[in-house]
Amino acid sequence: MPTKEFSVYMSGVGGQGLVLLSNVIGSACAASGIRAITGEQHGLSQRSGSINVHMRIGEEVRSPLIPVGGADAILALEALEALRYVEYLKPGGVVVMNKRIQHPTIETGEHMKDKVAKYMSADDVKSRISQVTDKMAVIDALEIAKKAGNALTENIVMLGALSTLEAFPVPEESLKKSIADNVPKKAVDVNLKAFELGKQAAHEMLCNIVKCRD
Repeated sequence: MPTKEFSVYMSGVGGQGLVLLSNVIGSACAASGIRAITGEQHGLSQRSGSINVHMRIGEEVRSPLIPVGGADAILALEALEALRYVEYLKPGGVVVMNKRIQHPTIETGEHMKDKVAKYMSADDVKSRISQVTDKMAVIDALEIAKKAGNALTENIVMLGALSTLEAFPVPEESLKKSIADNVPKKAVDVNLKAFELGKQAAHEMLCNIVKCRD
């Protein structure tokens, strides 16, 4: 039976492990016999610049790039990056967003000139995105990653959150195996814990507004 098409636009900043995240999902798809193609667009990734990955899953998908208004979900490892690319979200789409903000250098430069200016907060981002969709989960991935045992597992926390969506067609067991195959052996357990904690957090925020897996 053909896999239902699902497009997820993943965004973040350099150093957050977005490429690893796309590799984990892609490997899980391959192991499950699910067709998936990606189109990575790297920004200034070595300088904490914007970085994003188009991932399209489904037998009928041909282009690796998601058209504007064509993403079923946005998975943002950094809050400002969710807002930056919200135009890619389709009507009724879901936003799974990390609460953490890493302010770009250009914004800091403006604040040096204007001493009363305020940085945009995660709440500000949430308010703006809510004008586009009410299907949104804001995950404190850094705090959850610390609870899992390693602050560097934010990306896997967010994957766990995405995996709660019933529409996300990649089997959970395939994702877990792919995590174990793609992270260092000594970090497997902490990453799998981060995945489970991310699932729990998303269930509390999403499952009353979108269909979730059991």
